[in-house]
Amino acid sequence: MDEYRFTEEQHQLRAAVRKFCADNFDESTVRRLMESEVPFDAKLWNRLGSELGVLGLSVPENDGGVGGSLVDQAVAVEEFGASLACGPLFGTVYLAIPALVASPAGPVRDELLAALVEGTVTAAFAVADKAGAFDPAAVTVQAARDTVSGTVQRVIDGAAADVVLVAATCSDGIRLFAVDANDVERTPLSTLDLTRPQADITFSGSPARLLAGPEEAGRVITHALHVGSALLAVEQVGAAQHLLDLSVDYAKSRLQFGRQIGSFQAIKHKLADMLVDLEHARSAAYHAVWALTDGSDDPALAASIAQATASAAFSRIAADTIQVHGGIGFTWEHQAHLYFKRAATDAALLGTAEQHRSRVAEFVLDTAVADGGAEVATGLPV
Repeated sequence: MDEYRFTEEQHQLRAAVRKFCADNFDESTVRRLMESEVPFDAKLWNRLGSELGVLGLSVPENDGGVGGSLVDQAVAVEEFGASLACGPLFGTVYLAIPALVASPAGPVRDELLAALVEGTVTAAFAVADKAGAFDPAAVTVQAARDTVSGTVQRVIDGAAADVVLVAATCSDGIRLFAVDANDVERTPLSTLDLTRPQADITFSGSPARLLAGPEEAGRVITHALHVGSALLAVEQVGAAQHLLDLSVDYAKSRLQFGRQIGSFQAIKHKLADMLVDLEHARSAAYHAVWALTDGSDDPALAASIAQATASAAFSRIAADTIQVHGGIGFTWEHQAHLYFKRAATDAALLGTAEQHRSRVAEFVLDTAVADGGAEVATGLPV
């Protein structure tokens, strides 16, 4: 596979998902769903799995998937991001399904994976991360035999998921379990982005089914976090592309002093900067996806570069979109604020851009030498 070159089938997939989103996730539908008690349409979600088959594009055929690649999954996710598609994508598609694909085969794993791919069941991933990396010390849930107890805070999609994947500490290490959502206490949270709901989840002796033991759990969770980071970056690219298109169209149609505002140099420069930010983010995001697909780069490094670039780009483009639109862009009635809130939320998920830049520096920079290094201006008098 040539990196950054999509196949004809992937172009067709993009067109199909884009049409589905245009028909089913228009702005009015998104606003209605995000205000509802269950912030997604279960029938639409089932159609994504059974009709379009886009919930498990990278799942092997023998596991109930279509046998595609992570690149195929990313193509669909980019379109979901462009439309702010409401549904448990983050918990189910970005994290839970990759975790199950990486888990050892078994009745519990196989049955759950098939149901998630089909769209008949949704999931949340209740595993605390440290800036997008798995940190066993951050696991607060305890396991005793076949039950788990403890609380995980701010779980994305946790309020409506059917199943919760949770990491728990045992006497012999960390294990990954599946817990039925009916056996947990969920406290929905008031959040900035209503299209991406969160909840605190409390386990109180909740019956748990083992997915991965101590020898596998770390690898499984790490893989899920890498895939989740890459797909989140692609989603941010899709949303940022939508905002750039929206801004360009507005700049062409809005008149001031008898001229299109896009003819003013300040607007031209802003739109050009938005395009540069977007293309940097797209390159980094898809590089991470391809690296995870064919092993062409260190997955942790590629995922951190993608998150550092895409989170910052989406946030800047969302803010600049409001500036381009002027007064109307600040109003509740305009869709720009929905994307602005999504950008702010996404920038804090699986590590901030600053945290990922620090991680990239740790990966690629040699240890600094105390003596003989380059002098750095401090601004202080000498």
